[in-house]
Amino acid sequence: MTGRRRFRRTPHSTFTRPVRATASSAAALMACASLVAGCGAIPGVTGGSGDGYITVMTWAPSDTNATNKPGMPAFAQAYARWINSKGGIKGHKLRVLTCNDHNDSVEAAKCARRAVDENVVAVVGSYSQYSDSFLSPLEGAGIPYIGGYGVTNAEFTSPLSYPVNGGQPTLLAGLGKELAGSCGPVTLVRPDTIAGDELPGLLNSGLKTGGHGVTSDQRAQEDATEYTVPAGRALEASTTDPVKKGCVIPALGDRTGTFMDSFRRAREDYPAVRTAMTLGSVDQTVINTSGGPSGPYEGAYITGWYPVASDKRWDGMKQVISKHAFGDNRIDPADAGVQTTWIAYTVFRQVVESLGDSEVTGHTVSQTLDDGLKVSTGGLTPTLKWTFRSKLAAVGFPRLVNADVTLQVVRQGRLVAAGKGFTDVTKTLSNAELN
Repeated sequence: MTGRRRFRRTPHSTFTRPVRATASSAAALMACASLVAGCGAIPGVTGGSGDGYITVMTWAPSDTNATNKPGMPAFAQAYARWINSKGGIKGHKLRVLTCNDHNDSVEAAKCARRAVDENVVAVVGSYSQYSDSFLSPLEGAGIPYIGGYGVTNAEFTSPLSYPVNGGQPTLLAGLGKELAGSCGPVTLVRPDTIAGDELPGLLNSGLKTGGHGVTSDQRAQEDATEYTVPAGRALEASTTDPVKKGCVIPALGDRTGTFMDSFRRAREDYPAVRTAMTLGSVDQTVINTSGGPSGPYEGAYITGWYPVASDKRWDGMKQVISKHAFGDNRIDPADAGVQTTWIAYTVFRQVVESLGDSEVTGHTVSQTLDDGLKVSTGGLTPTLKWTFRSKLAAVGFPRLVNADVTLQVVRQGRLVAAGKGFTDVTKTLSNAELN
């Protein structure tokens, strides 16, 4: 690894029959309603430690001006209703607490402290940009973080983090690798944030693997309401080669759609410029609302962690949504956050089942995973097994155990598979040079 800069890390970088209300039941209902209005527990679930429940937490930002993932905690609650309708996990009913980190470091820390106070055994299937705020409290209490979205590099370094996908590192590396042979100048438009600072090098690792030069790095405000100026700059930077078509890659989370609105107008003078992006920045719903076949995403390459949403391997998740989400429109089966939450709870379920009659605690959950439990996700990912001797440990990602990505493309307004199976970008990432 001589001469290679290391990755910058953050510090840690059922419905019930109606019953007659009594004073005590009314008080209990008021307490439950209060809880749901805040971070929330599943309606109708009561009881504390030792009551036969396993308590976990799922958090994500909601109702903010930046990236929002309300479907993740909403699906976690639907999952609990489903698993409890089947008798729970090894006889244990599952209680899910949820929390909104509001895309704010202080709120993220509050969510983590509440997880500690509530004695949860794991945080499962969550999203937050503020790993430096939430990982320390979790680590101090020995609470494992299973299946985070992979939005920060610290999720791939913390000893109590168990990621189920390769996060932004694999998506951008895979995208760069794919575009290297077909794009001229490449411009990345990304948030002017600490997390955004990590993105250019990841994309460059893929571009270099394919023999391409480095990307033009364009910073933009994460919560802007329009992106006319950044779109214009990106187009100019992508048209410096008179022969080969340039490519623009917006990586602005939920604001990618806002960027593309501005980009569509500015693009009229640059019709040859292509677009590409990562799943999470765009999905089928976004493509539909932006015009479908006539929209700005037509022809765009998109990298994802999992098979396309129409794949039969998602049928189990879709049944849970159909029967236990009760029409909750926050839950979209094509959303990568919802998909990640399904896989994360699949991991957690297999851990608890493997414990048999042993006590379920944060320590026993993390110990089981650290001891090499192999987790099957029904083909949605490779078999998962966490170890600090992973192939990517040398470049600062010791917990990154799934470097597989899928390539998708928008054709006739539909997001379809652009190739067969998965592409492993382990080798690509091992050559990355990041700050």
